[in-house]
Amino acid sequence: MPDHYYTNRPTTAHDRKVWDAVLRGQKLRFISDAGVFSKGNVDYGSRTLIDAMDFSVDANVLDVGCGYGPIGLAAARIASKGHVTMVDVNSRAVELARENALANGIYNVTVLESDLFEAVEDKEFDVVLSNPPIRAGKEVVHAIFEGAYERLSSGGALWIVIQKKQGAPSAKQKLESLFAEVEEVTKDKGYRIYKATKK
Repeated sequence: MPDHYYTNRPTTAHDRKVWDAVLRGQKLRFISDAGVFSKGNVDYGSRTLIDAMDFSVDANVLDVGCGYGPIGLAAARIASKGHVTMVDVNSRAVELARENALANGIYNVTVLESDLFEAVEDKEFDVVLSNPPIRAGKEVVHAIFEGAYERLSSGGALWIVIQKKQGAPSAKQKLESLFAEVEEVTKDKGYRIYKATKK
């Protein structure tokens, strides 16, 4: 049975690839591998989130489920005077994200192997970003929303991408039960970008 990309230690045979992507007008080089999410290109949902996300240049940011790093590294370029912590349960993805940060000369990041918020239990952030692992199930997705709320500073925001057909309406409902304000920032090809702000 093949590994899921949210497996802790993928056993899938390595199949490393190197390719370039332009994110928010900036070229980034990515190394990816089998056993990680969207290994051949930056998926449309992540691109939609990257294009929409907006925060200050000195923000303290958390990327949950960072994969090989496209969202977190794009965020680090935006928060050039801040810091981005990137977490993923997949050890292979974590190694790739570290490699990709170095390959692109991005040093204001910390990449940690973490089952959801395990490695950042005592930390507080201005911004949390996630393209959640929908296939891991609603419980995991909702745990990301709840954990983000707990770790956001007052006035901080969770930015999330979710497809309409994969549960955007119920995700929005869950966000509204936690956050003071939930805004649909944009929608594109069935993807919804929600910004949920904590008071």
